[in-house]
This record gives sequence, structure tokens and C-alpha cells, in this order.
Amino acid sequence: MLVRLMYASRAVPGFDAEEMNALLRQSRAANRKHGITGVLCFADRIFLQVLEGGRPAVNRLYQRIVHDARHSDVELLCYEEIAERRFASWAMGQVQMAGLNPALLLKYSSSATLDPYALPGRASMALFDDLVATASIACDRG
Repeated sequence: MLVRLMYASRAVPGFDAEEMNALLRQSRAANRKHGITGVLCFADRIFLQVLEGGRPAVNRLYQRIVHDARHSDVELLCYEEIAERRFASWAMGQVQMAGLNPALLLKYSSSATLDPYALPGRASMALFDDLVATASIACDRG
């Protein structure tokens, strides 16, 4: 059975570009091994991520994220059984937020900042889908 999980979290103070690159490398390698695909947005110290894969593997990964010292305020936004993956090509894609049109964020929020904590789960997923559709994705193909 396949599931899709979306969560938001805040990066701990001091989390920098070097740590982000290390996190992406680790995630891509581990996700390939466990059959997990997904995409990550990161802006203003906020992670917004969608993970897809088998239920046991996605659940284990989410528990690791909840206990990961690089994350705080981890909040589950959406969890659903799915018939097929949306992000099957990416072991872990990353939305390139630079140059993103602020109007896209304003479509779902009262401000032009990424704040999934202020949105219902469905709106967060719709925003995420628009981010993926309109921004470039940096990735190592799964």
C-alpha cells in the first residue's frame, strides 16, 4: 500500500546551506534504498516536504524526522493512501524557491511568505503542487 505524507517543520537556528546539502545527499541515498520518493521546499527556515512510498517505510522516516535534532515544530499536515505517486521520478527533489513569484504564495495565504502552519492541510498540498509545477526542481533522479 502506498501513502503520501506532508509535513512542515522549522530548521533549528544555525542550519546552513552546507547542512542542507548534506541533508539532501543523505535523504536521496536513504530514500532510494527504502523506495521513498518526494519533494522538499525550504525557505525562511521552514521545511515543507511530501514523502511517498510504502506505509511502513514512510512512517519510519517520518518518526526519524520528528526526532531529528535539525527539525523543530514538526507538524503533520496531510496523510493519505494513494493509488499512484505524484513524485515517482525523484528520490528527493528540491523546489528552487529563488525567483519564485510571490503571487503564488499570496494565492493561498495572507502574506507572500511560506507558512504552512497557517494553512489547512488541503491548502498546503495545493500550494505545494503549485510550487512544484511553477518552480524548477533540483534533484537526483530516483
